[in-house]
Amino acid sequence: MTDISDAAWLWLAKGAGAVAGSAISLAYILPSGRREAAARFAVGLVCGMVFGGTAGLKIATELGIEKTIGAGEMALMGAAAASLFAWWALGFALRTLAAGGLARLLGTRKVR
Repeated sequence: MTDISDAAWLWLAKGAGAVAGSAISLAYILPSGRREAAARFAVGLVCGMVFGGTAGLKIATELGIEKTIGAGEMALMGAAAASLFAWWALGFALRTLAAGGLARLLGTRKVR
C-alpha cells in the first residue's frame, strides 16, 4: 500500500470542497433546466479547483484562524466558498458588462 502525498491530499480537499460548493449552489437557487445545472456545476467545480487555495487562505486570514487549521482544511473551505459564489460572481459580471454597464459603473459614458 502506498502513502498519499500531501499534494494529493490538497487536491482531494479542493475537489471535495468544489463539489460541495457546487452542490449547495444548485440547491440554494434551483436551475431552470439540466443545461443550466450542468453549466453551473462545471463553473463551480473549475472555480473551486482553481481559486480554492487562495480563497481559503484569504478567509482563514480574515477570520484569524490561519495558524490553527491545516492546509487541507483551508483548501476545502476555500474551494467550497469559491465554488459556491462563482456563479453569482459570473452573473454580476455579465449584468454589469451588458449594455454598457461597465462604462456606466466607471463613469466613462454619459447616461441619458
